[in-house]
Amino acid sequence: MMQQLIECVPNFSEGRDMAIIKQITDAIEAVDGVHLLDVDPGKATNRTVVTFVGAPSAVIEAAFQAIKKACEVIDMSRHSGEHPRMGATDVCPLIPVAGISMEETAQWAAQLGERVGREIQLPVYLYEAAATRPERKNLATIRAGEYEGLSEKIVQPEWKPDFGPAQFNAKSGATVIGARDFLVAYNVNLNTTSVRRANSIAFDIREKGRVLTDPKTGKPMKDAQGEPIRQEGWLKGVKAIGWFIEEYGIAQISMNITDTKLTALHEAFEACCKSADQRGMRVTGSELVGLVPLKVMLDAGKYFLHKQERSAGVSEGELIKIAIKSMGLDEISAFDPKQKIIEYNIANKNAGVNKRLIDKDLRAFADETASESPAPGGGSISAYVGALGAALATMVANLSSHKRGWDERWAEFGTAAETGQYLKDALLRAVDDDTNAFNAIMSAFALPNATPEEKAARKKAIQAATKLAIEVPAQVMRLAFDTFALVQQMAETGNPNSVTDAGVGALCARAAVHGAFLNVKINASGLDDRDYAEKVLAEGYDLIAKADALEKTILDIVNSKI
Repeated sequence: MMQQLIECVPNFSEGRDMAIIKQITDAIEAVDGVHLLDVDPGKATNRTVVTFVGAPSAVIEAAFQAIKKACEVIDMSRHSGEHPRMGATDVCPLIPVAGISMEETAQWAAQLGERVGREIQLPVYLYEAAATRPERKNLATIRAGEYEGLSEKIVQPEWKPDFGPAQFNAKSGATVIGARDFLVAYNVNLNTTSVRRANSIAFDIREKGRVLTDPKTGKPMKDAQGEPIRQEGWLKGVKAIGWFIEEYGIAQISMNITDTKLTALHEAFEACCKSADQRGMRVTGSELVGLVPLKVMLDAGKYFLHKQERSAGVSEGELIKIAIKSMGLDEISAFDPKQKIIEYNIANKNAGVNKRLIDKDLRAFADETASESPAPGGGSISAYVGALGAALATMVANLSSHKRGWDERWAEFGTAAETGQYLKDALLRAVDDDTNAFNAIMSAFALPNATPEEKAARKKAIQAATKLAIEVPAQVMRLAFDTFALVQQMAETGNPNSVTDAGVGALCARAAVHGAFLNVKINASGLDDRDYAEKVLAEGYDLIAKADALEKTILDIVNSKI
């Protein structure tokens, strides 16, 4: 079963005193089982966004300790800043990352809120998926009036806290705890110092838009029920305001993109550019506050390459570089993908514990293979050879996409290159998957074997590990076989100067299919589930025959063009 993993992104009302911020982050890091991924202080907002991940119980403990420490070291009666806030720990969202549902995450949020209210005696409101009533789902609704209006608001029956005392805490205010989807906090920089002008763009793009005004009186227009009449904004799932950042000397549009499936990061950026241009301003760059999922950056890179009529079938690193430069994410400060992209950050934290084979350089990988260690072995090498075959086909596609005189075919070859990148990356992941599967078998055989119970548990573990050791190379076979279609397409229609590269790609693909099948066969011989074993073996023999035929077809094409 996949390990449960949740992310916590508390926002603390202190962004200037690094000694105070460090006391809070030290409290987080003191809890075993959590990884502190990012600390992002803002002087103008006087607010720090902290990001950490771990197993639910560890994250809840770390969040509690951080909230407790914030109550000790932050005095809200002296706080001021550009960002709306209502407490020392203004908001503390939990985000499901892996192996856990939103409903389960909401239960953890309620558990954290109950403990904070009981032990710290801090007023707590639950929001988003953890909200106890519909009107408390929206953070902005709960935070309306901010810290300054909290003393009057908290005593109103409809605003009684979900946990903790219904009385004003002058030093710590109140906190909002909840469970939500991944939120991208994003600021777009403008070539103006006017908050009014920045807000005009924010009103254009945010989902709730702007309140319409009567052109004669200049007053807000209202409907029959007395509610303000709004003109809907361009972007779904986006909240935005304009503000001036003295630290940078510019105005920004500050956004929360609450659903990147509805509005992608690059779409928000482009919308700001469009509105700014219409209003005589220019977007100069942007910044991400906290971390961002890898997919968001990859999608942005592909979008901007497509906009340039260039192939997006390039490496992850190149896609990320294009995204950073296109949106000016490094205008104000350096953008380090290893720190700002959540998957890379987690991998970086675990690098010393779980060193991946594919992170080694070519010589180190070859030396590791040649050592007395049994892994990496033939399965990992088969996956790597398959990845090289896919990479060669991708190279031909990219060369064809950018070939002079073939400009009208960039999309055709660009799509092919994206397919090749997918196959290459999947096969690269299988390099470590195969070695991990082998290590799982060795660990299963090393289990105690003295009592009947231990023997039964050991046998069960061996069978489970053996099945995994079949599934991984079987998937390598499928991926390598899928490479043939791309290789043949490139041999037939790609840049003729690279036809031999396509031929070598076919040789690599066939080697990967055959090599992976050897691992399937040897592991299938030790599996008790014979129905499954025979099914996988039959599929393997079929792929072997088809791979041999396709290799011959492709080499015939290649040799005819040499």
